[in-house]
Amino acid sequence: MANINETAPDLKVDETHISPVERRNSLEKHLQHRPDAQDLKNRHILLDTNAAPALQAAQLQLEKERNTDNLRKGLEHRPERGDLINRNILPDTNAAPGIVANQKALDKQMRTDALEQKLQRRPTADELVQEGILDANEKPQ
Repeated sequence: MANINETAPDLKVDETHISPVERRNSLEKHLQHRPDAQDLKNRHILLDTNAAPALQAAQLQLEKERNTDNLRKGLEHRPERGDLINRNILPDTNAAPGIVANQKALDKQMRTDALEQKLQRRPTADELVQEGILDANEKPQ
């Protein structure tokens, strides 16, 4: 009888045959490093439930429906945009959302600059004493 490699040179023969003993040892080695059930639950690989396996799919579906219902109820009771603007939660602007942050930063910088200019122009304590706004003994140091 001819060797497979001689009759069909394109076919490769698996010469790395693993004995049943080696396979069992390999399996035992892998089982020793197997993560425990709680680790798999923490990593969301196993469902964290005490329900019977036959009921787990129904339990998961009911949980999804409950979350959907809660979200729908929350969206129904959500305040209108105008209310949020009146309560200063949302900015009163028609600008695109991408530039609102830049607009806020610019407004803040403009207020900072205006305050700085007013502080530089305020009168000194000596000038306030001369104008009679402060008494000499009230003069800040």
